[in-house]
Amino acid sequence: MTDMLDSAYAACRAVVTSASADRSVALAFAPPAAQAGLAALNAFDLETAQIRSRVSQPLPGEIRLQWWRDVLAAGAAGGEGAPLAQALIDTVTRHDLPGEVLQRFLDARIFDLYNDPMPSRTEFEAYAGETRSTLIMLSAMVLVGRDARSLADAAGHAGVAWLATDLLRDERRHRALGQVFVPGDILAVAGTDAAAFLRGEGQLEPARLALCAYARQHLAAVRSQLAAVPRAARPAFLPVFACAPTLDAVEGARGAIGAAERPIGPFRRTWLYWRAMRS
Repeated sequence: MTDMLDSAYAACRAVVTSASADRSVALAFAPPAAQAGLAALNAFDLETAQIRSRVSQPLPGEIRLQWWRDVLAAGAAGGEGAPLAQALIDTVTRHDLPGEVLQRFLDARIFDLYNDPMPSRTEFEAYAGETRSTLIMLSAMVLVGRDARSLADAAGHAGVAWLATDLLRDERRHRALGQVFVPGDILAVAGTDAAAFLRGEGQLEPARLALCAYARQHLAAVRSQLAAVPRAARPAFLPVFACAPTLDAVEGARGAIGAAERPIGPFRRTWLYWRAMRS
């Protein structure tokens, strides 16, 4: 690697470390040779997820997403002067990652820019599949190459569990942005709807518990398939195993707001990851 690439990857690692302890610790479980690529993918995911909170209107957000599309299409020349983009392009090239998958990822991120409610679990799972599950699959490809294609079903469930848990963690932030990502059919089962949830009114505790149960369902599916996931690929899945303490906290608080925001202790996180690697 050149000094410039080293700096670009270091910038990605700094983004991940600053934004997410779950992801940062997971990187440490990966082989040193894979950590840079995993950091680049996670930094890309985190950066694009924050676009909505950095713009006041959808159009600037769409322009930023288009910039990422153009950068990826341009290849090595497109990342000049932008460390995260430079590292991502190098990772895509170095590990032969499918560019069309990243384009679909960016297409899915358009939903973030608007205040449309998430109609149902079907749409939510499609969105999770193109974003969080894609991140897991690409990370697995960095770790084990094209053999990761056999992990698509596990990655699908993992992405849904991880994203659903993050909805609980990020409820206040989404509400402040005017967004409701919780699927409408889950809200309906809990006796509320997107408008009431956005206002912070109605059956919020049952809605959180219903979302918690939904995340647990998919987390259980991941666990049931873990034995079939090669140990070399498991670092891609590790942040998903940090969901369980959050779900425990929400259930223990009977769906009270703020329960999902309780931080996970570093020793517990490390132990959960170690157990997932050893199972």
